[in-house]
Amino acid sequence: MLENSKAFSGFAVDDLAKAQAFYGETLGLNTSEANGLVTLHLAGGRDTLVYPKEDHTPATYTILNFPVADVEATVDALLARGVRFERYDGMEQDEKGVSHGEGPLIAWFTDPAGNILSIIQDE
Repeated sequence: MLENSKAFSGFAVDDLAKAQAFYGETLGLNTSEANGLVTLHLAGGRDTLVYPKEDHTPATYTILNFPVADVEATVDALLARGVRFERYDGMEQDEKGVSHGEGPLIAWFTDPAGNILSIIQDE
């Protein structure tokens, strides 16, 4: 029944204007706004809907993962744009927040609403 539907995902934020500025200006993503909603136009045709929610509670899991060719260089570029990387207890992370434990290099940060995002080494 839905096999031909072009599904998309979405997530909530507490301030749509701050979210659009963060995703569009800070992260450099293509965004658009219509009907009081923001759409992130992600590579590969993977649009993601961002919607306002007054009683928003940040996600406690990673809502978006951005594969990159060089995590270290991307962390440096995002730090220069004011992004702050998260540190988690029990994780092997360097001074910038890059995890060097099992699996690929990965670093987590949050959007202005507190939702968790990551950049992950695309090997």
